[in-house]
Amino acid sequence: MAEIEGQIKDEQLDPEREARRRVALAQIRQYPDAALKMTARPVDEFDDDLRRLAERMKQLMLDANGIGLAATQVGVLQRLFVFQVDDEEVVAVANPEIVKRSEETKVDDEGCLSIQGVLLPVERSIRIVIEGRDETGADVRYELEEPQSRVVQHETDHLDGVLILERTTPEARREALASLRPRIVLG
Repeated sequence: MAEIEGQIKDEQLDPEREARRRVALAQIRQYPDAALKMTARPVDEFDDDLRRLAERMKQLMLDANGIGLAATQVGVLQRLFVFQVDDEEVVAVANPEIVKRSEETKVDDEGCLSIQGVLLPVERSIRIVIEGRDETGADVRYELEEPQSRVVQHETDHLDGVLILERTTPEARREALASLRPRIVLG
């Protein structure tokens, strides 16, 4: 099971780590926040503000137990996301463009830091090539396979205002939306 942004369910967090996770999640926009449906603008200034934003997003992602986070999820409408390349490295990609996708696809469950408690089956290309710039403005290119290819496709969708709710089956979408509806409590 691929858990794109959310916490792996079997993992037990110590109280301090759980507290950091809750504080981080409180700073991440939650469905149905309007910012999550908006299309981000291209990054045109690679300045200290962008570098600070990238660092903040990296820390939020790690604290929230995620492996990817888009700027739209923190209410910033810029084409920037961060993702975990491997166990040691988290990178930022500005103005990402998927320049190649494999024809071979796979359906796997995805979670999202902005849609807590929901896992949805989503079909994605198994291999992709993405180009963009890092937070300093240097050109970057990543040739990725599962699970990183899935993460990058998920985060790129966020920048286009597309959520996993729109990438799943109609039945899974109905079930997810039903679980997300506020519960009425009668006293």
